[in-house]
Parts: sequence; structure tokens; C-alpha cells
Amino acid sequence: MFLAPLNYDRFFKKVFSDKDIAKRFLEDFLEIEIEEIENLPTKHKITDDAIFVEFDYRCKINGNYVIVDMQQWYKPDIVQRFFMYHCLNTSLQLEKIEKKVITNNEENKKNIVINNYRKIEPVITLVWLVSDTIGFVDNYESFSFMNQKALDFINDFELFSRSKFDEIEKKRKELLKIINNDKKNLDFLGKNKLIFMFQKNIVKSKKIKKYVDWFVFAEKTLNRENTENDFKEFQEDVIFREITKRLNKNVLTESDLKYVDDEEKVIRMLGEHEGDILADGIKEGKKQGLEEGKKLGIDEGMKEGMKEGMKEGMKEGMKEGMKEGMKEGMKEGKKQGLEEGMKQSKLEIAKNLLDLLDDEKIVLITGLGVEDIIKLREDFSS
Repeated sequence: MFLAPLNYDRFFKKVFSDKDIAKRFLEDFLEIEIEEIENLPTKHKITDDAIFVEFDYRCKINGNYVIVDMQQWYKPDIVQRFFMYHCLNTSLQLEKIEKKVITNNEENKKNIVINNYRKIEPVITLVWLVSDTIGFVDNYESFSFMNQKALDFINDFELFSRSKFDEIEKKRKELLKIINNDKKNLDFLGKNKLIFMFQKNIVKSKKIKKYVDWFVFAEKTLNRENTENDFKEFQEDVIFREITKRLNKNVLTESDLKYVDDEEKVIRMLGEHEGDILADGIKEGKKQGLEEGKKLGIDEGMKEGMKEGMKEGMKEGMKEGMKEGMKEGMKEGKKQGLEEGMKQSKLEIAKNLLDLLDDEKIVLITGLGVEDIIKLREDFSS
């Protein structure tokens, strides 16, 4: 091992305790220029009864309070956990919030001192996930407060299926007014972001982004057999040279080396545990599926199948029937039209022969039936 794993909490904190390193990472990932960075305390006890909450890294940049937290392995409560951290990062601002004095001129009454909540600033929480992707395929996913009307608009399948673009555009403009409303600092809600970064996806990504190097570097450090040559490409960069110094095996203590061994064991055990949970889940799922299948029974299955089959069959049949019907209808229509036209022509000829010939001869000449000639004579005489 040439470098200790950057993804292990102890070494991550050791690296990010350097302001220049933290500043550069945040600039690369958030694609911003940071004027000033202020490191903030990471350990907090929220209430008298609560246990300590400890962030991996916390700072303030450009009017935003930022957390970067490393998550090495899967945890089922990952979403709730980091949402709580995200909220705490807002709440902790109460420690240093500016006070507002409301002067009261009435006799024998004191001034009122209140917290100036207008000074609360947006929060960005970055969660660096090493092996978990929460089911996403992109490099990262960002979440923020969304107006409910905007969410309803996105979920309005009926509106979009009607393909009335003028109606959609009108609704979109209405929502943009709501989203861009900055009165009373309402835009503050959208400035808060909870971002999950997926190392597993990023290292496979073909995107050329500054932040990709950080995750590729970290991934290489996870290999216990990593060598100096693995990090050659990073050594031209002053920040990565500093990271290399901090993680170099030569500067690690006995305690650090033991920590690496212990972490590897824990990760291996957790991996095996997750595998067992998954296997048990599949097994239980199959069992429940079979039991459910038995409950439903073959007869029920056939009944449901026939019902579904008839429904699909009728749908398909009607479609095909209409197609065939139209084809046959047109054919039949042409035929009937010709026949009707010819009969009308014969009737006109017969009409002209009524005064000249008897019925029998008219039938022979026109090909009409005797009843047609009789009816013509009746109509003509009336």
C-alpha cells in the first residue's frame, strides 16, 4: 500500500482539514469560485438528551453553509440520516445568529431582543457515496424544495398526453412566476440543496469534469495493493501532491495502520451481511410468491388469464375487424353502388318503353323483374 484509502473517514478528515484542499474540491464539484472559506466545528450535541452528531467536514463559503460527508458502505436509513444532517446545518446557525433589538418607548418596559432569522443562510449538503448509488445511473443527484404546483404539473400525465403545447406552455409560464418569486426571500428555499455523489458511477463516467479526478483518485486508494505509479498522473497538480503527502504510508502511525485493517474487516463483514440479507430476501420473496400463487390457484390464474386474454383479444379483434370491415365495406359499397346504378338505368329505359311494349318484352330487354315493371306502371299511372 502506497496511499491510505481517502474514502475512510479518518483519512478523509485528515485531507479535508486543509482549507486549500477543501476549497479546491468544492470549486471543482460546484463549479464556482470561492472567495473565502471558513472551517466550522463538526461535533455537536443538539439537545441535553441527544447523542453527539458529527459531520465529516463543515464549512462556510460564499454565504452558504456546506457539509461534505463520506459514506463508505450502504445504510438503509441513508436518505433520512442525511436529510437530518441537512436540516441541522441550518439549525446550527442559531449559535451565531445576529440578534435584533426592537425598541419599546413605553414607560417601564424593556427592549425586546429577538433572533434575526433573515440572516439564516442557505445550506448545501454533499454526500459522497463510495459504493451505493441509491439506484441512480448519473454521477450525482441534487434535491431541493419544490413548489407543489410545479410537482403536480410534472405528474399531470393527462395534460401532456393531450399534446396541447399552448396549454402546457401557458401552465409552465404560470409556474415559472411562482418558482422565480423572490419576494420576502422566498427563493431561499430553492437555494438549499442535498446532493448525493456516486463514486461508483463517476469512475465509470466518460464525462470530462474537474471533479471526476477526485473520485478516480479515491477509488485507486481503495486498492490495498496500490503503488506510487498508480498516482503518477496526479503529481503535476499541487493539491493532489498535498493529498498524497497526507495519505502516504510513511506518515501513517501504528494506530492508522490498525485502523485500515479494522475498517477492511468491518467493510468485508458488512458486505457479507448485505449478501446474506439479499439472499434471504430473494428466498423469502420466492416463498411468498409460491404461497400467493397457491392461494390464487390454477383455476383463478386461468380465469384471470382468460379475462385478460378476452379483453386483449377483443381490443385486437376490434382493431383488426375495423380494418378488415372498412376494406370489405368499400369493396361491397362499390359493388352495391354499381348494382344500384345499373338498376336505376334499367328503370329509366323501362319507363320509356311502357307505352310501346308489353311487360314481358320490357323484362326481356331490361333484365328487370316483372314486379319492377308492374310497380313502374302503377307509379306512372298515379
